[in-house]
Amino acid sequence: MANLTPQQRQLVEQWAAEGASLNQIQDRLRSECATTLTYMETRLLIMELGVKIQDKPREVPPEEKPAPPPPEPAADGETAATDEAAAGGTLKVSVDEVPPPGAILSGRATFSDGVTVQWFMDEQGRFGMRGPAPGYQPPAADIPAFQAELDNILQLRGF
Repeated sequence: MANLTPQQRQLVEQWAAEGASLNQIQDRLRSECATTLTYMETRLLIMELGVKIQDKPREVPPEEKPAPPPPEPAADGETAATDEAAAGGTLKVSVDEVPPPGAILSGRATFSDGVTVQWFMDEQGRFGMRGPAPGYQPPAADIPAFQAELDNILQLRGF
């Protein structure tokens, strides 16, 4: 199998005891011992040495909260949702009376960071968004509330 010195074998055992994964052991053999092994060769080495790779603890999925009821639209076609994750920031979504050419539905959204973007849905059902500057990304905490607002708007409009 792999021609490792007793010191190198001891290092592999130590790395495994410290919680290194098979990939990490393979990388460290290459970088620290100048020994290049394939993944399978590294795996066979571990088995040959009788070393047990420690399993990583499984992540417990977060408990799902029931979705709050959708907000009622205001008279002017505007809805507002408060996102608890945005620490009190408010998301405001509105619908344009007349969409621009090529769009069947459009509007504006003001995110909790105060930035307003234009959103639209074209005739083929594709969604788009134009921000104030190229590459603008809304706050991650606002995205679920924004999607829920758009779903609500689309349902109210019969889409």
